[in-house]
Amino acid sequence: MIRLLGSGLISPPAVRLDGPRCYIRPPLPRDWREWADLRAESRAFLTPWEPTWPADALTRSSFTRRLRRQAQEWRDDEGYSFLAFDRQSDTMVGGLGLSNVRRGVAQMGTLGYWAGKPYARRGYISAATRLVLDFAFGQLGLHRVEAACLPTNEASRGLLEKVGFTHEGYARGYLRIDGTWRDHVLYAMLREEWRD
Repeated sequence: MIRLLGSGLISPPAVRLDGPRCYIRPPLPRDWREWADLRAESRAFLTPWEPTWPADALTRSSFTRRLRRQAQEWRDDEGYSFLAFDRQSDTMVGGLGLSNVRRGVAQMGTLGYWAGKPYARRGYISAATRLVLDFAFGQLGLHRVEAACLPTNEASRGLLEKVGFTHEGYARGYLRIDGTWRDHVLYAMLREEWRD
């Protein structure tokens, strides 16, 4: 189990999870330029599936605020954010997050992910998702990981099904995506179903 103490943490702990194809680790201040460039290059590809980007979304100051919030979430055991990298080249390919972590009788969290356009549908994010699930069910001891995507996002639905998530339902007006409340399909995986 990960336990973070103290209030001076400004970035998550040094964690790196390696798979055969990629590795994931928490974002660091030095990642800003590569992250901003990849997100900018992929903007038209990503915005139909994401919340509306604020005007300063790709600035260094916005990235720094993001890192501080993520560090607080790690410290409070509420969320765990990662960037994904190709193992051979150390090139950033996307990002993943385990958010809304609930303890007590729930022991669950919500998975989210994005791929830079040049790396989409090349297996990176499904490989990185497996690493996050290992972390969630192993180190964090969660019982359930949930995910949701737009019904029209065939790539995302395919990723979740490929990794082993079960389709559980349909949620009306579930999240505000690209400025509009949108319906989502809901998926989940239980700890006992996880096979790497």
